Parts: sequence; structure tokens; C-alpha cells
Amino acid sequence: MSALEVTGRTVDEAVKTALTTLGIRKDNAVIDVLDEPSQGLLGLIGNKSARVMVSVKYNPVEYLEIYLGELLRHMNIDGSIEVEEDEEKVSAMVYGTGVGVLIGRRGKTLSDLQYLINIIMRRQFAALNKMVVLDVENYRVRREKTLVQLAQNVARKVKDSGREQALEPMTPQERRIIHLALQEQPGVTTYSTGDEPYRKVVVSLD
Repeated sequence: MSALEVTGRTVDEAVKTALTTLGIRKDNAVIDVLDEPSQGLLGLIGNKSARVMVSVKYNPVEYLEIYLGELLRHMNIDGSIEVEEDEEKVSAMVYGTGVGVLIGRRGKTLSDLQYLINIIMRRQFAALNKMVVLDVENYRVRREKTLVQLAQNVARKVKDSGREQALEPMTPQERRIIHLALQEQPGVTTYSTGDEPYRKVVVSLD
């Protein structure tokens, strides 16, 4: 639903109802007042309700692209943005010169930025029930390959030595990659230990 006509006792009431139904905030809406409320004879007969038409200014893909564009401009980064949506998620990829600052050490800045963007998008679009995934120059794909290889190497060492081994602290997303990579690995098991942001995966004998 991208537009809705609503009536109410006042314009504000009608607008509020429309925004709630559309699941958007007022700054992402185009509001047209079709009828102002008025009182009829003696305030009883012929009363007229307020009537408004509220339209969505930007859908999630458009809004995210604009938001990221403003972010790059504020950071003086020359980059391009590609945003797409499927049934499971909204994905945003940033390319360009100097975009590495958005990744940070071992992807920490990227993870923090993705967390912030998910909060912002859910505030703007109450009905959005999809994860927003942010990537920079395909960093996540490259990092996942590195982590899977790391997990396999550590698993071999644990089986050869008979001693469990703890990996370096990782983000929740990276720990999940390690767990999944070794889920079907015979002879070893994994578990997480420690508190954020120092929580880490331990690989041990099964």
C-alpha cells in the first residue's frame, strides 16, 4: 500500500491514522488535505469530518539509497550505492574510492553501521520485517571465505592435537559463520564464550 485516504474528527487525527496504517513516519509522507472538518447546524446536524490523502514518499529501497548517499557525502567519500530487495532482506552494496573506512578493523565499523541502519529503517517503516544487509566492496563475501577456511584449519589442528582452540573475538555474524562451517564437521564441536565485544568461538573435540 503506497497511499491511503482517511477521515477523522480532525486533520491531525486522520493523518495519524493513515501514518499508522501505512507504517511510516510523517517525514516520509506526502499529505494532502482533501476536506477540512466543520460543524453543522447547532454543532449536531451536518457535521463534516476531515479527509486526507497520505502517500508514501519513499519505499524502503529508495529511502536507504538516499540515506547512504547522504552519509557518503557527509564523509566526503566518492562512492556509488546499489540497493535491492528480495523476499528475505534488503541488501545495500557500496563501491568507490576510500570506502574502506566504512569497513573498519575486521569489519567492526561495517557491523555497527549495519546495526544502526536496521534501527533507522524500522523506525521509518514499521511494517518492514526484513533484515537490512550492508556490504562494502563485497567485503562480507571475502570475509566469509576467509572465516570458513580458518574454521577448517582450526578443526584439523584440534583433531590432530586433541586440544580445544579459541579463536579471536568476533562479531555475532562472524561467529555464526564459524559455527555453520563446522556444524557437519565430524569429530569437532563449537561453542561461544565470553562477553561482547570480546565473545569468541571455541573449537573442541566432539
